Amino acid sequence: MSDVNSRISDLVGGNDVVLFMKGTPLFPQCGFSNRAVAILDHCGVAYESVDVLQDMEIRQGIKSFSDWPTIPQLYVKGEFVGGSDIMMEMFEAGELQQMMDEKQVAKAES
Repeated sequence: MSDVNSRISDLVGGNDVVLFMKGTPLFPQCGFSNRAVAILDHCGVAYESVDVLQDMEIRQGIKSFSDWPTIPQLYVKGEFVGGSDIMMEMFEAGELQQMMDEKQVAKAES
């Protein structure tokens, strides 16, 4: 399991924003992942996505890495933020955009 944890740690540490999701941003494979992508796109930030359906080790490993049972999972500057419900609550309150700005997350290329 340590190999998976180091792979996840490299992904989380090597990118400003990482979304572990089912599917891809162009083709989300569940409604929660779709909502997470829509929120990030609306925030206008650059992010890396990891399709957990393509890698069963990551799919299981991310749950113990974050101690969070569901996917999608969002990380910003190495910090676990939460799943789509938490993302939605933070987005609606303006907190997610504020976090992205405070942490100086790179903007998406237009």
